[in-house]
Amino acid sequence: MNSSSPSGLPAQPLKLGTRRSPLAMAQAYETRARLCAAHGWPESMVELVPVTASGDKILDRPLADIGGKALWTKELDAWLFTGEIDFAVHSMKDVETVRPEEFVIAAVLPRADVRDVLVGAASIQAIPPGARVGTSAPRRAALMLHARPDLTVVGFRGNVATRLAKLEAGEADVTLLAAAGLQRLGETGVGQPLSESEWMPAPAQGAIGIECLEGRTDVRAWLAAIDDKPSHDAIRAERALLLALGGNCHSPIAVLTTHNDASLTMRAAIFSPDGVERVEASETFGPADFEAPARLAHHLLEQAPDTIRVHFHGAG
Repeated sequence: MNSSSPSGLPAQPLKLGTRRSPLAMAQAYETRARLCAAHGWPESMVELVPVTASGDKILDRPLADIGGKALWTKELDAWLFTGEIDFAVHSMKDVETVRPEEFVIAAVLPRADVRDVLVGAASIQAIPPGARVGTSAPRRAALMLHARPDLTVVGFRGNVATRLAKLEAGEADVTLLAAAGLQRLGETGVGQPLSESEWMPAPAQGAIGIECLEGRTDVRAWLAAIDDKPSHDAIRAERALLLALGGNCHSPIAVLTTHNDASLTMRAAIFSPDGVERVEASETFGPADFEAPARLAHHLLEQAPDTIRVHFHGAG
């Protein structure tokens, strides 16, 4: 435990846990740079501690079939519990909705581009008839099949470089990647960004969260300096929507949250996995209205046919 006052320099370097993948490391570098800049620390005051997550080791099966999003977090969770690291950086899209109560998301960095990027064609309409779409994400598969039921979805996992290599090798004709990830890796010339209003992102897409033990008041105070409140409000609301829907890694969910002065507007859609059925609704609410996402989830499930509801466990 670091006993120094949060207002000064830590008594010893803080240990920031991160996955070892190139994108995760880029997110860790950004977190360290922001934290040190906010407090006037030298970068040596934040030591990066990388781990190869289970989700990075198993690439031949869909994540939902081998343990879900916990495969991205369990190694870092163990290190937080034992004190090997002081805090951990996560892509919030990959963090399971229900977390151990001992943990807290102490900061969310300013949210980056929420869009998906289509690689291999200029637009959804330009994809050749009957083409193969490489993705293991239920949301992307459902969105694509809803727009283009003539296409075939094939499983596609791995980091950005792996998926681009698979596409180049002809394992699929097109694929989809997160714009934020590409930008953080400096791959800004890859693919065609899709309008977020027509092709809604995943919950928490483009957001970096920093997590620590709830009882580490010193770390929480330091991290408060880099917390972006509008981004944190939106991520909290989107995760509350997920919780109320009772979705899992097999459940196709898309959501777009926008800020309007002192309120949030959340537009969400849920699908049947084959993309045939789609239900959409929206709600505008204040950031402190923590029940609003649950109301929206209830409304969505009330409208949804059984072909959608069977994939969710919320109370419709």
